[in-house]
Order: sequence, then C-alpha cells, then structure tokens
Amino acid sequence: MSDVLAAVEQQFYAYNQHDLEKFVSCFSETFIAYRMPATAPSMQGKQQLREFYAQNRFNNPALKAELISRSVLGNKVFDLERIHGLNEQPIESMAVFEVKDGLIETAWFYFA
Repeated sequence: MSDVLAAVEQQFYAYNQHDLEKFVSCFSETFIAYRMPATAPSMQGKQQLREFYAQNRFNNPALKAELISRSVLGNKVFDLERIHGLNEQPIESMAVFEVKDGLIETAWFYFA
C-alpha cells in the first residue's frame, strides 16, 4: 500500500474510533483545510485541527463516517463519504486529501 493511501486510511479509521491522537498524527504540521466553495482556509495547522476535532467532532458519540467510494490519483485521495451524527440525517461529503511525505498536507471538503 502506498504512503498516500496509508495516511488517508489511517485517519479514516481513527476518525471512526474517535482516536484524536492517532487521527492528528496523520496530518502534517502545516496542514490546511478548505470547506468548499470557500477559497480561504477553514483550518490551518495541526493544533487548530486537534482543537476543532476535540471540541466539535470526537465529543459526539454518534459521529461515524461511511466510505462510499475511494479513488487515488497521484498523491491525492478522493473519498465520497456519508457522515452520520452531525445532523438528523446523514450528510454526503467529498473529501480530497493531498498527501506529501506520508502525511496529509491539504484537504478540500465538499458537502451536499
């Protein structure tokens, strides 16, 4: 398995286990996230990532991501996911992860 896919699979597993330390370890110190269609980052840096997921995601026992499909193109992984527990009904999301040196460097999130 490539480093590209390994980083994304590890963060996906850690997300569903609500394992904050394992989850954060998959991302670079200079991680940047975009919530599309915004052009400005919604999150920058590993510390902001840690705080957001501790306060807004992993404190929710109903939170779970279901992988619908995954594609890899170069150093990018495209995950179509169904997120449970954020709203009454599941939310569909496309997450694009750019991996460099075995860590997730950038992510773009699109929500239906």
